Amino acid sequence: MAHFMSPYAAPTYAILRIVSGLLFMQHGSQKLMSFPVDAYEGMAWHILWVAGPIELIGGGLIMIGLFTRWAAFISSGLMAVAYWIAHGLDGLFPLANGGELAVLYCFIFLMIAGNGSGIWSVDGGSDS
Repeated sequence: MAHFMSPYAAPTYAILRIVSGLLFMQHGSQKLMSFPVDAYEGMAWHILWVAGPIELIGGGLIMIGLFTRWAAFISSGLMAVAYWIAHGLDGLFPLANGGELAVLYCFIFLMIAGNGSGIWSVDGGSDS
């Protein structure tokens, strides 16, 4: 059976990459600059100074499509660790422990790491 790719596959993948990167970047800007909303009171230093820059810089790189594979791989790993630190010990199911967003980011970024930047990217869809 022949495999036919939808004409919408590349644009929808690019939109997923751009929107996911933008939303992830906002988590970093929240932690580091209290923008667009204030950071949580009493946030641990490792969340502010490790997760914040990875979210801000990694999200920006994913969004614009530059060094996309590496940025997405590191961001995916951050979300895997974040899930277990903040949610995984509070129950088995992500919906019950509040970790579904971390799981989604983890696997979306893992998919982006595996597929590269695609169209509408600074690196032009290369395998960087």
